[in-house]
Amino acid sequence: MTKASIWSTLKKYKMLYLMLLPGMLFFIIFSYLPMYGIVIAFQDYKPAYGLQGMINNPVWVGLEHFKDFFSSYYFARILGNTVIIFFLKMLIGFPAPIILALMLNELKNRVYKKAVQTITYMPHFLSMVIVTSIVVLLLNPSNGIINQIIMKLGKDPVYFLADTRYIRSILVIMGTWMGIGWGSILYLAAFAGINPELYENAQIEGAGKFQQVIYITLPSISFIISITLILSMGSILSYGYEDILLLYSPPVYEKVDIIDTFIYREGLLVSRYSYGAAVGFFRNAIGLIMVILTNFLAKKFGNQGIW
Repeated sequence: MTKASIWSTLKKYKMLYLMLLPGMLFFIIFSYLPMYGIVIAFQDYKPAYGLQGMINNPVWVGLEHFKDFFSSYYFARILGNTVIIFFLKMLIGFPAPIILALMLNELKNRVYKKAVQTITYMPHFLSMVIVTSIVVLLLNPSNGIINQIIMKLGKDPVYFLADTRYIRSILVIMGTWMGIGWGSILYLAAFAGINPELYENAQIEGAGKFQQVIYITLPSISFIISITLILSMGSILSYGYEDILLLYSPPVYEKVDIIDTFIYREGLLVSRYSYGAAVGFFRNAIGLIMVILTNFLAKKFGNQGIW
């Protein structure tokens, strides 16, 4: 493409490119420019040094922080917890929006359908502090509604948030509840693009609702499911720490202490910024590898990839 054709294209679609500009600036300022800060993972950086200590007079330590992390007493525990919680979340949370979208797609009453959609979307817009506060109130061992029911049945109250048997399940269920409605929007939009004649032909052939879902609906949105799965795998070690940080306590550290909470403690609370950056670099590198691997496998099995 010549410079003249590029300029004519920009001039022709100037309003569209102008609308694109704020999004581009956002990612450049808050995503791409801060990438340079990853160099402190290979330095002995102190905040007092400022930018000068990062750029002009860096104290390079190479892979020392990575070695410290891999040899740490907590390495196996936090890595195992992160992977386990992620796959539990994927096992429950990934298919949940698909199932909800399938159910909503079958509803004929538009008023009821819109009401269900609105109710299921709402948790997504709630602050994590509010959601965890609701969970704490529900599971309170003395006056929480769950333990009130348990005590009415003649059982002793259960300290759910301090019990290693329940804490992971609570986190996964809470995350699924917050994201199920919002996640279903994408699949509902994909359903709208399915040719209605496919269902009509299936009904003529005697296919029931379940068979239509298995042989028409799911194959028709397989590309969306594939892309969503690939992007989700990028966060295999990036679960997020807000909900865990607000709910966990020393008795359950061994089950829910993950890489993100470890970075928070070591990088911010202990002020080991370079060490925290090294752990974050490792986490993101694994996420990138998982995206590439999942994309390769998806295309290998004939599904849509992201490139």
